[in-house]
Amino acid sequence: MSTLTMDDLKTATVQPRKAVLAMPEYHPPLAGRDALRLDFNENTNSPSPRVFAKLQKLTSEGLTIYPERQPVERIVATHFGLDVDQVLLTNGVDEAIHLMACAFLDEGDEALICTPTFFMYDVSISMMTSGLRKVQTDDTLTFPFERFLAAITPKTKLIIVASPNNPTGATVSREHLLAIAAAAPQAVLMVDEAYFHFHGETTLGDVGSVPNLIVARTFSKAYGLANLRIGMVVGDARLIGFLRKVSSPYNVNGVALAVLPEALADEDYLNWYILQVHQGRERVFTALEELGVRTWPSASNFILMDIGTKHKELVAAMRKRGVLLRDRSTDPGCNGYVRITIGVEEHVTRGIAALRESLAEIGWTPEEGRARA
Repeated sequence: MSTLTMDDLKTATVQPRKAVLAMPEYHPPLAGRDALRLDFNENTNSPSPRVFAKLQKLTSEGLTIYPERQPVERIVATHFGLDVDQVLLTNGVDEAIHLMACAFLDEGDEALICTPTFFMYDVSISMMTSGLRKVQTDDTLTFPFERFLAAITPKTKLIIVASPNNPTGATVSREHLLAIAAAAPQAVLMVDEAYFHFHGETTLGDVGSVPNLIVARTFSKAYGLANLRIGMVVGDARLIGFLRKVSSPYNVNGVALAVLPEALADEDYLNWYILQVHQGRERVFTALEELGVRTWPSASNFILMDIGTKHKELVAAMRKRGVLLRDRSTDPGCNGYVRITIGVEEHVTRGIAALRESLAEIGWTPEEGRARA
């Protein structure tokens, strides 16, 4: 029997699973965000004042206790008219995606998404199987329903559809989503409704009658709790049980659990913020049309715009003016596209003013934009 020496150990190279080596990496540009953040689709204002009031009441002793998720899951279930065994709170929708892949995918299984879309689908799925299939949209960026249905096979075990979609803002109708679930009874369909509040149409009411449907929501966007990392998945109790089985019992921190009931209870604040986004979205669409910038319909708190070869110049010019945008040019089918977040009125006003100045600085003309359309 051979014995490893210290020299052997020093030169040994530890390798992860092959899937980890092959999977893509997500590198969000989070550094240096000390400006007006119109780049990550966050609430640009604040959460409900009730959230901050609750935070001030937290004690140092409370921080020493492991978080207890289930009491808050009961509150959430009641708020949304669900049974508690239909609800699992998660560390944002990012963790929900990870749990879906872990619970339902083996190597050799297929998963189906439509691109461009949220990159974390790619990351979590690729960690579990090499069978990720992608259906690319055309230049309209609308959901390709017929081609998507045709891509379902007997090996399809997980389908993820975002509505509204990020980064496009496009939606998928409830009828089409239910048709997808019906076409793949052997698969789980996760509908990612992270941006639901800015659209209004949901499949949440269908989870009791569609056994392979799971709906994901986040409290990062409209509720303004992005820093606390909390989301939820709801669905058939049997499916949620599988997700609960692969999740940590302490996956959601106690601070998030403490303030979530306050955020849910303040519907006046939520409705005010949603209205701010709806009004701001129309203002930004109008301004971009006047500037000759090509856009696509959006039902979310952001707008995607086509800047062509000057996309990097625009992002840099906006940063100089203290406003951050997100360059989406590396997304499939999005070459030259930049995304702007819509927030409260004063931030929309600042964003529009900076856009006008920045586009002028980079030599943009309405004629150039119309030519691209």
